[in-house]
Amino acid sequence: MSKDRKKLSEKGKIVSVYDPACGIGGMLTVAKEKISELNPKAKIHLFGQGLNEETYAACKADMLIKGENPDNIKYGLSFSENGFLRETFDYILSNPPYGKNWKNDEEFIKIEAKRGSQGKFEAGLPGISDGQLLFLQHMVSKMHKTEHRSRIAIVFNGSPLFNGDAGEGESEIRRWICENDWLEAIIGLPNQLFYNAGINTYIWLLTNQKDESRKGKVALIDARNIFVKMTKSLGDKRNLISDGQIQEITDLYTENIANGRVKILNTSDFAYRKIQVKRPLRLNFQISQERFEKVAKTNFLKDLSSVLTKNGISFDYAQDDENECHSDKNECHSERSRTIDLYNYLSIVLDGIPKTLIKSHKKFKGYFDNSMKDTGIKFSKSLQDKIIMAFSEKDETAEIVFDEKGNPLPDSELRDYEYIPY
Repeated sequence: MSKDRKKLSEKGKIVSVYDPACGIGGMLTVAKEKISELNPKAKIHLFGQGLNEETYAACKADMLIKGENPDNIKYGLSFSENGFLRETFDYILSNPPYGKNWKNDEEFIKIEAKRGSQGKFEAGLPGISDGQLLFLQHMVSKMHKTEHRSRIAIVFNGSPLFNGDAGEGESEIRRWICENDWLEAIIGLPNQLFYNAGINTYIWLLTNQKDESRKGKVALIDARNIFVKMTKSLGDKRNLISDGQIQEITDLYTENIANGRVKILNTSDFAYRKIQVKRPLRLNFQISQERFEKVAKTNFLKDLSSVLTKNGISFDYAQDDENECHSDKNECHSERSRTIDLYNYLSIVLDGIPKTLIKSHKKFKGYFDNSMKDTGIKFSKSLQDKIIMAFSEKDETAEIVFDEKGNPLPDSELRDYEYIPY
């Protein structure tokens, strides 16, 4: 409002103020008081909506007592039970609930999102555990679509700033806000400022008509240390911002000059690409007693036994499980014996492969393929790969493992991500 002093002082001025999560109507009342200070003759219309029955009733009664129109206070969740379906507003203010899930309205919200630009959630959906950015998108939908200016001020915790990786819902909503050049400033406030939340909070300021000097820019204002200690705490509220400090923060915003507390960034400075960085898989191979012992920990023996059985070789696979051995020691011993026989079969089949350490997947696979041909049994590619991997170990000095098309295989344990500025 401080930016609009001249317009608000015009004769016959009519101003609309809307809070989609109005509670008892405190922000609406203070907004009217501030506008009236600038223009006592301005006609100010207050609109609000709230979901809590008690605060809704208190707000409606307060509006009635103060001579406001109580019909302008609606009950229900504003973005799913829109009480002002076609209205737009000059000033849109809110301090929506933090960390409140939107599961109860999930069906409506997802249907609305599928409407794209015809709905109000075209940018995307945040995680279901926190609906703050749904309120912001709803508020953007309430800005004027004409030449008239609308301003938005919304109080958030840190989640809308930091939640969501590149490409996820929260990030896509922030991208949408920046690409449309609505975001003017974000003000970091002191912590312990609210009686029911001792956390850091932030004011986001948006408009549908930026001044020329602000176009393509966003001001980040650090007001975290601008406060005074209260003599007596009120719940989590231990700090307050004095009238003089409010003016100091306001001046930082209106002057829009980069200094120790203000950074002016381009909207494009917030844009990053998330690039997956893959490192190649490097393995060595060896047919050794030690690696045969590791075969027991793999999951392909059952598949191998099934293939052998189909080819007339009567090996059964049974996992050696101590929990299943206590009832019949003889049966357990028999199962272990059959498993060992299966290992013996593998050792015979792979006997033609050199026992030395082989650092080339291609070379080891060549030896392996020849051994498989000698068996006269057709193993699936999947089973062959499992057998080969059972005798492998990670080795940074080994050659890169390639697939059948000659593409290097990535090491899943070494996968990482880089964030590259646009």
